[in-house]
Amino acid sequence: MKAGIWQSDGAGLSVSERLDGLEATITGQGLDVVLCPELFACGYHIGADAARLAEPADGAFAQAVQALAARTGTAVLYGYAERDGEAVFNAAQLVGPKGRIAHHRKLVVPPGPETGRFAEGQGCAVFDFMGLRCAILICYDAEFPEGPRAAALAGAEVLFVPTALSDQWGNVSREVMPSRAFENGLWLLYANHAGQENGLCYYGGSRIVGPVGQSMAVAGAEPELILTELDGEAVRAARARLPYLADRAGLLARLEADA
Repeated sequence: MKAGIWQSDGAGLSVSERLDGLEATITGQGLDVVLCPELFACGYHIGADAARLAEPADGAFAQAVQALAARTGTAVLYGYAERDGEAVFNAAQLVGPKGRIAHHRKLVVPPGPETGRFAEGQGCAVFDFMGLRCAILICYDAEFPEGPRAAALAGAEVLFVPTALSDQWGNVSREVMPSRAFENGLWLLYANHAGQENGLCYYGGSRIVGPVGQSMAVAGAEPELILTELDGEAVRAARARLPYLADRAGLLARLEADA
């Protein structure tokens, strides 16, 4: 799977400007999938406007992304504010030329700009894409060891994480995400925003991490496309070398026995 991350500077842009920038960036790159940041469709640090701009999963933005995917041959995984009845979710979905492939709603709303604005989701579905087992978590979801571990135990070999990381938390990109990939033996793609949005300064630092915690591609602070080839053999080799998932049951049994 040839995968990329579009670290976009979407502050103050219209929907068409966001999509035009994405299409111009990925055209001709031969990507199977591109990951965009958290709430890419509407912007992250926009306060009450998130509810106003929220759309259903099959709304106008999703339809435009599907058309873009058909033109470029690249599936797009992006964050958006999802309207479902009276509830609004911080969500992400993977859309290809034929429509939606996978969907996730953020599980835990962190303290800060999202507080009181979004409902919390349930579950983390694993899905097949380009011959690999994949899962989606959003930002804070992946900062808990339990989130990526649950995805890995369910069979995920690739974990997509759209995020909105400020410059106060650069260690999450530099240190926490490589640890999550390492301890679960999976590919982890972490897509952040660039620039500033309504007083929030983003860290940038999007990265693609391999199954032994090695950073394969890292963005700077500016808008940038990074990409890497992902393969299942690297996952199998990492898990054979360090069988954390297989040995986990024995560790838990011994810990419980000591208790």
